[in-house]
Order: sequence, then structure tokens, then C-alpha cells
Amino acid sequence: MTLLELSAFSLVAALLVVSPGPNGVLIAKTVPTSGKAAGFANIAGFFAAFYLHGALSILGISIILVQSAQAFFIVKMLGAAYLCFIGIKALWQAWKGVTAPAHVPPARRRRTLARAVAEGFLTNALNPKVSMFYLAAFPQFIPASADGVKWAFLLVAIHALINIVWFSVLVLLFSTLKGLGGRPSVQRWLKAVTGAVFVAFGLKLATLRP
Repeated sequence: MTLLELSAFSLVAALLVVSPGPNGVLIAKTVPTSGKAAGFANIAGFFAAFYLHGALSILGISIILVQSAQAFFIVKMLGAAYLCFIGIKALWQAWKGVTAPAHVPPARRRRTLARAVAEGFLTNALNPKVSMFYLAAFPQFIPASADGVKWAFLLVAIHALINIVWFSVLVLLFSTLKGLGGRPSVQRWLKAVTGAVFVAFGLKLATLRP
């Protein structure tokens, strides 16, 4: 895997992380009432769940690749369709001006750190988009001659580290970034960029040969 491929994956993973989703909503609910420590505990839960998704995706990909070239083709096309779908959806929302609510109500009570970790883990583990992303990304970013499991976990580690950096910034500067992220113009710009990148990588995946 070249530095260019790693950079491309990092870009796609970063766009997925910063796009509005359940992880960001949980942070927005947790920090105002339970503090920074609980927010970082949420992030620890996110981090653990990424490796669960990664392990399940690697197992699924390994079984499929061993079966047949036809199975690989089916997975490849499903992954390409998924990337194009979320890309087109983001472009459509940017065009129509569909944005997330500017205000997320805070949690009703303080969380213990253990509960915050558990909530972060379950929020991320129960989000099927993460596994779908890995199933779509692994075939096009892992070299055919490389150790697939090792490289797949490297990609998971990159994705998880980007998640830690982004949500740590949100926790530390929540009040400022909350106002910025709630602006419709910022959300529309982010959705447009995300949509274009995901459509491009979906089309790239569709032309990939095993």
C-alpha cells in the first residue's frame, strides 16, 4: 500500500467521521451535563467499537474471498453501490438544504465514566454504517499481495485515530464548534464535499479487479 492510498483512505475516513451522525449527537448530549471526562469516555467506547466492526468485516471479507471470484464481484458491487448511495444522498441533502438540528438537547442526568464508555461503545457498535464502510473500503485499499488482516487492522487504526482526534476537539471546544457546526451553510458545504468524494470512490471500487 502506497502513501497515496493511505492518504486517500484517511481522507474518506475523515469525511465519514466529521459528517453529522449518532456519535456526534451522543457527545453533544453528554458533555453539557456530565463534563469533559464523560465525553472522553464516550470516545473510548467509540474506539473499542471500531475494532469490533473491523474484526467482523475482516472475517466476512476473508470468507467471501476464499469462496469464489463471483462472490468477490458481488461484494465489490454492493460496496460500490453503498458508497455511491451515501454520496448521492449527501449531495441531494446539500442541494435541498437538509441539515441537522442546530440544537441537541443535553442528557437529563450526569453519567458515570463506565456508563459513558458503554454508551459510546453501543452507539458505535450498533451503527451498521461502520461495517458497511469497512466492507466497501477494504477491497480497494488493501494490496492483493499484502497480509490482508494486518493491513485491514491498520486501516481500522487510522479510522479510529481520526475519530479520537475529531471528537476530542469537539469535547474540548464544544461550545464554539457547536455553533459553527449548526450553521446551515457549513453543513451544506460539508455534505457536498462528502458526497462528491464518496461517489468518486464508489465508482473507483466498481472498476476494481481482484
